[in-house]
Amino acid sequence: MAHAGKTRLADRVLAFDSSGIRRVFDLAQELEDPIDLSIGQPDFDVPAALKDEAKRWLDAGFNKYTVTQGIAELRERLRARYEADGIEVGDVVITSGVSGGLVLVLLALLNPGDEALVPDPYFVMYKHLTNLIGGVPRLIDTYPDFVLTAEAVEAAVTPRTRLLFVNSPANPTGATLDEAQLRAIAAVAERHNLVIVSDEIYESFQYDAAPVSVARFWPKTVILNGLSKSHAMTGWRLGWAAGPADIIREMIKVQQYSFVCAPSFAQKAALKAFDEPTHQARDAYRRKRDIIYDGLKDRFHVVKPSGAFYVFPEAPGGDGAAFAELAVRNNVLVVPGNVFSDRNTHFRVSFAARDETLRRGVQVLNSLA
Repeated sequence: MAHAGKTRLADRVLAFDSSGIRRVFDLAQELEDPIDLSIGQPDFDVPAALKDEAKRWLDAGFNKYTVTQGIAELRERLRARYEADGIEVGDVVITSGVSGGLVLVLLALLNPGDEALVPDPYFVMYKHLTNLIGGVPRLIDTYPDFVLTAEAVEAAVTPRTRLLFVNSPANPTGATLDEAQLRAIAAVAERHNLVIVSDEIYESFQYDAAPVSVARFWPKTVILNGLSKSHAMTGWRLGWAAGPADIIREMIKVQQYSFVCAPSFAQKAALKAFDEPTHQARDAYRRKRDIIYDGLKDRFHVVKPSGAFYVFPEAPGGDGAAFAELAVRNNVLVVPGNVFSDRNTHFRVSFAARDETLRRGVQVLNSLA
């Protein structure tokens, strides 16, 4: 029998490598009791009341497909929530996590060659998904303080620009934007008729001020959010997109031919999630933020994060990949900054871990600086 030739793969999948975060996650499985400061996954469990609610609906037989856009009562609950915050949304679609929402919104908005403005450092999917569908990511440098400014956005706009990513609180830096900064960014978006894609998955983890959505200031905003971080439901894949009806309608259409619908039982449990307090987790993570920042600030150049659960220190010698490898050899898992950036000068530390793990990690990282 003739040997099969090499499989011809699509150019789009050969244009980028597997996520560096996943590689670190896989490496963690090979180490014995590593100090894992790599993965952005809450270290607390899903609240018991939500697990009980999910089991109740599973036992009741609510295990089949839902309508593509999500169950009506959840969509209405979300619409009412945003309206109470002074944000008018035309429609809501329930998605398979924020990641699913990102796929849908980019497919709905970008033609090949269209540009998306991406603040650098960035969540890994912004750049790579834009490339995957034939769009062009235009990076906006936010170093050294990681704050996206209206002036930087204005300077990056071209005739091909269609959308702008806003991520506050941000992964991987923990940076947040205040009302004045968001108003100014919204004004630029309005001037150039850009859609803003506002990733608000870390909304519950803002430590020094109340969170503000840019959607309050520019109606052509698609809000992406979910329960993976606030309620530790990472594996439940439950998120949503809220925004202009014409955009959401096309996202629903794309979901019909991709994800079909978000997990059924998780949609029902989400209704109860909004009644579960999140302030205790926020307070705990503020303490963890302080453990990491106070522990590293004397040996590393590091910006104090005001949200999310990450800190993005500059690597000694300016080589984030080399320092991450050195940390791994000393049993500490961090992620090199070039996973999230066109620069290789920093590394990401997740403080979504037990306090004692954080203190051990600080001790080892300081010894390597």
